[in-house]
Amino acid sequence: MLTEQLNAPVPGGTGRYTAELLTALTRTAPEGWSVVSAATAGADRVIRLPRRALVALWERGLPPRLGPHVHAPTPLAPLPGAVVTVHDVVPWTHPETLTPRGVAWHRRVISKAAREARALVVPTNAVASQLAECVRVEVPVHVVPNGVTSLTGSPADDLPPRYVLAIGTIEPRKGFELLARATERLRVPLVVVGQQGWGGIDLRAPHVTLLGKVSDARLASVLAGAAVLAAPSLAEGFGLPVLEAMAAGVPVVHSDDPALVEVAGGAGTVVRRGDLASLTEGLRAVLADPRHTVDAGIARANEFTWEKTARGVWGAHTGRPDC
Repeated sequence: MLTEQLNAPVPGGTGRYTAELLTALTRTAPEGWSVVSAATAGADRVIRLPRRALVALWERGLPPRLGPHVHAPTPLAPLPGAVVTVHDVVPWTHPETLTPRGVAWHRRVISKAAREARALVVPTNAVASQLAECVRVEVPVHVVPNGVTSLTGSPADDLPPRYVLAIGTIEPRKGFELLARATERLRVPLVVVGQQGWGGIDLRAPHVTLLGKVSDARLASVLAGAAVLAAPSLAEGFGLPVLEAMAAGVPVVHSDDPALVEVAGGAGTVVRRGDLASLTEGLRAVLADPRHTVDAGIARANEFTWEKTARGVWGAHTGRPDC
């Protein structure tokens, strides 16, 4: 399994996916199979090439080869014969939320994987449907939902007693600027967990606390103290923080992005994308009655496990869906 995403400057949600899937694949390997990680650093098999050179080679279908069975948890390695996870189709549906270079690169490598991979794995039916509209897909597509990491802890004692929480890389498509305005209107603190990404999004304000990248233990304590998690994204492929919050008993307000609606399964409060008034009123309603979706959220999160994800990915590799 390629684990190069873990070496990225900002691993983001795909970094979480890579780390959790590696562990789960190892734990659920069918008889006769084993899992070996490969990357330019920090892996069982170290590829002794600069990251940029490796990306350029793989984009052109050139060596180094990794063997007959490769799982690429991002489109970084659209190698012929590999199984490649495509997390979203944002480069087509919302190109304005990425850099022009990022849009061009992702379109190129995802299109290549859709022609030459052994199979594609996508996290939601929404992504599968959108992908078919954006790209000519010539390989099997497996819808394999992500799992959820259970994060439990005691509320952090260095944060406000009541706050709205947002989790994710700080970049245009996450909708965090709108969230900062909504929480300012409501006069409620906003706590943001996530690294600064591209786009120059500046969330600094008296009511905003920026925690940056945190450990799982710290994230558990931040979740424990949150009154609500807000996910006002313009576009997502899955939305791991939504399920992580639900699993922790935190109510969720999320946008009407199709993937988020699918993942939340009716256990969150839906607001219109890019609509300040809708976001503000959704948050106001949950803050006034914070328990009304908690039980539904816990039940929804319990449906997703990394073991199920791993078995779905093994099925894409072996051709046996019951792996």
